[in-house]
Amino acid sequence: MTPARFGYLRPDTLAEALAVLAREGEGATPLAGGQSLMPMMAMRMARPALLLDLNRLAGLDGVVLDGGTLHIGAMARHAAVLAHPLVAAHAPLLPLALREVAHPAIRNRGTLGGSLCLADPAAELPACMLALDATLVLASAAGERRVAAAEFFQGLYATDRRADELLVRAEIPLARGWSPWFAETARRHGDYALAGLAMMARREGGRIAALRLAFLGVEAAPRRLPAVEAAILAGADAAALLPGILTPLHADEAPAPWRLHLAQALLRRAITGENTLAAA
Repeated sequence: MTPARFGYLRPDTLAEALAVLAREGEGATPLAGGQSLMPMMAMRMARPALLLDLNRLAGLDGVVLDGGTLHIGAMARHAAVLAHPLVAAHAPLLPLALREVAHPAIRNRGTLGGSLCLADPAAELPACMLALDATLVLASAAGERRVAAAEFFQGLYATDRRADELLVRAEIPLARGWSPWFAETARRHGDYALAGLAMMARREGGRIAALRLAFLGVEAAPRRLPAVEAAILAGADAAALLPGILTPLHADEAPAPWRLHLAQALLRRAITGENTLAAA
């Protein structure tokens, strides 16, 4: 299939892009890596009136350390984030997750901001942002707005981004003393995750003293699960709580009970230490 007709603009500066969004609002659709948007347009699942190509904008793909915070630009490609030494040193959960994202050709084009703003329930990066306690910075012609990752993802393909805003960077507190854990289940490596779990844990005296976790591919949007986190800290069977807390997605190839089973299995793996968390 071919896309429906659309307008196209490729601004040279962030200010120009934000001016277009201020003028066009929901009529303009930002294009970052395009690895999801372009197939959706080809199938006419997405029909933007105006495609706003962000690929000429300079300065939105950097990875920098600013005091106690790691800043990752929204236009940073998955492959660049995966290979960056600052990310490996200060946000090691991201390389664990990005290795599971599709295939090299997709990672070479896909962007951090594109993945976060699409908010595909099977995407790895939204769940990671919750586990990392990240803050997402959005810009409009009126200025910048900072949103906690826990408040950004609001439902199936739904976020807190307003029509006149662009996501410009993620700000991640340094993970000193925290250990990452990530795993997902897919039919084949590179396929969409049927279920996944992103977790950060801090240990004191050989025990988990604090943790943050979020599932992907299970519910319509990732979210923190305070009751589950508290049960883990208390040494209770946290996986047994999931049936009363999660609302799993249902599809013929992955029914809701199967997704719930996978979520429980992943959580038990994380708690018991398979994939190294318990020994970290």
